[in-house]
Amino acid sequence: MSTPDLNLLVTLDVLLSEGSVVRAAGRLQLSASAMSRALARLRKATGDPLLVRAGRGLVPTPRAEALRDRVRQVVGDAEAVLRPALALDLGSLSRTFRIRSSEGFAETFGPRLIARAANEAPGARLWFVPKQDKDSASLREGAVDLETGVTSPSMGPEIHTAGLFQDRFVGVVARKHPLAKGRITPEAYASARHVLVSRRGLEMGPVDQALERRGLSRNGVATVGGFAAAIALARDCGLVATVPDVHTRSLRVDLHGFPLPVPVPGFRISLFWHPRMDADPAHRWLRGLVQEVCREESRPKATTKRPARG
Repeated sequence: MSTPDLNLLVTLDVLLSEGSVVRAAGRLQLSASAMSRALARLRKATGDPLLVRAGRGLVPTPRAEALRDRVRQVVGDAEAVLRPALALDLGSLSRTFRIRSSEGFAETFGPRLIARAANEAPGARLWFVPKQDKDSASLREGAVDLETGVTSPSMGPEIHTAGLFQDRFVGVVARKHPLAKGRITPEAYASARHVLVSRRGLEMGPVDQALERRGLSRNGVATVGGFAAAIALARDCGLVATVPDVHTRSLRVDLHGFPLPVPVPGFRISLFWHPRMDADPAHRWLRGLVQEVCREESRPKATTKRPARG
């Protein structure tokens, strides 16, 4: 059995990325005829057309679609192996890091992260990318450097993970709201007017499931797609918002927070990255920075007690 030409993997990765022989040739600094010959060799090696004409362009075959992510990962891993391990000079580092996170992360942890990064690596820039779903494709494709959130089955098995902090749901109301005073029963909490948060159109969450076991349900009068909007409505419309405690701490400094009157499981927020970035010195520095800042900022805030009168 002949040894396969591994150089073809790079060619295939670029062809599937560009979807054009001409653009792929330009990216690899080859002539169009040389790229056409490489495509012919790829077709022979895989036993599949890979790219077929549709109108004036080319579209991938189902086999090509199935190979796309695997080829990209193999090429990325190979590049990481061959990349020299240079000593990191944070003072001369000039790089933009993209962090994909859920709503509230940038508001709560961003100020400290930006300040620390500016102090240690003045040329580093942080770009906080909104997280609309739990798909890890952006990590695999290199569109983002890091991601934060709760581990889910939809995340690829190759993704690396590190814990950041433990969080829990709390209730939030304006300081003049009736629930801001006295003991809160499950019945009082459920019957109050709530703003619900649903990113994916789900009706029931862990809070609703805990109430349902007691024969109760929240009196939802409005639904929004994020926690910041829910907190804003709690502040201005006299509604109850149920939000993650640590994740939204900086968004609700002027509101009254309270523990939920029913037991609801907490959840762990983690940091995710693709293994191809594991050995990158600048990426490793950023991962450590995020972990340190989250560990410090997620600690319970100390409260100052008034001295007793003698």
